[in-house]
Amino acid sequence: MRLATWNVAWFDRLFDDAGQPRHDGGDSARHGITRAAQLDGIARVMRALDADGIVVVEAPDTGGRRDGVRALERFAAEAGLRAREALIGFRSHTQQEIAFLFDPDRIAARHDPRNSARAPRFDLHAGEGETRITWSKPPLELVIEAEGAALRLIGVHAKSKAPHGADDARDLHRIAVENRRKQLAQCGWLRGRIEDHLDAGDSLVVMGDFNDGPGLDAQERLFGRSGIEIVLGEDAAPERRLFDPHARLALAHPVAAQPATARFAVPPDWRILSALLDYAMISSDLCARRPLWRIWHPFDDPEIYGDADLREALLAASDHFPVTLDLDLTGKGRVAT
Repeated sequence: MRLATWNVAWFDRLFDDAGQPRHDGGDSARHGITRAAQLDGIARVMRALDADGIVVVEAPDTGGRRDGVRALERFAAEAGLRAREALIGFRSHTQQEIAFLFDPDRIAARHDPRNSARAPRFDLHAGEGETRITWSKPPLELVIEAEGAALRLIGVHAKSKAPHGADDARDLHRIAVENRRKQLAQCGWLRGRIEDHLDAGDSLVVMGDFNDGPGLDAQERLFGRSGIEIVLGEDAAPERRLFDPHARLALAHPVAAQPATARFAVPPDWRILSALLDYAMISSDLCARRPLWRIWHPFDDPEIYGDADLREALLAASDHFPVTLDLDLTGKGRVAT
């Protein structure tokens, strides 16, 4: 089984209110890229991924007259994807949903959030007093059945730490610290959900855009660790930690060259910054399922770089690149209930 996670930058802006893809020359949210070019790039990449299930971060909006499931399924039909059914869990208020696009001939999937004493709701207490921190994009909690086995999957889009709206250096620092605090609170909530699944003996995949990675910003020194370390359970016993080889490499060798899943043009000179933001973490039992990870980065993967059409499609489609996870589920696996 192949699972993928991909943040498709402002996917929602490529559809009209009826959910029809806008194959035209209008501007997308990608600088210098038309809506038609971005849609074509996304379709080309998703066909190449050939995944059984894709966690789509920044999926089309659901709310008012807009329906993200309808938009994704129309896109999948046009693109000729076998991952052609979609589902969305709790709605976002940001025009950026977390959705799951999947092949119904290969897997069954349903939204199935559990009640939790550790993390009972999507709002959080963090810091002093009664400051309430919420998930603007609630995680997508699924049970997936395939090849006689089942597993739990949590799709994530954690808080961005970028200090948008800062007027000066002091304001920039204040907003950056506040956003880091929110991001860590979300990761702490998520770790509570993970602990519940580990207690139940579930096979678990946690994947998505965490807007974080070890050593990415100065604020990490104020809080002692990254959100990724919290979610992975770095302080837990080995059997209760999640594993992602790219996160492991970044944690083990913080001053060495790092894998990257995203590239951004950063002001004021708009030079390119690369970052590891997207992950596919698995529980310890799934490490025996011959997992294989791949970051579909056009400049870091020689095979992809050698495919000019795929390379250009990835660059047009998003400022993030997909991460795929292959698992062999043909052996006997514990069913998540």
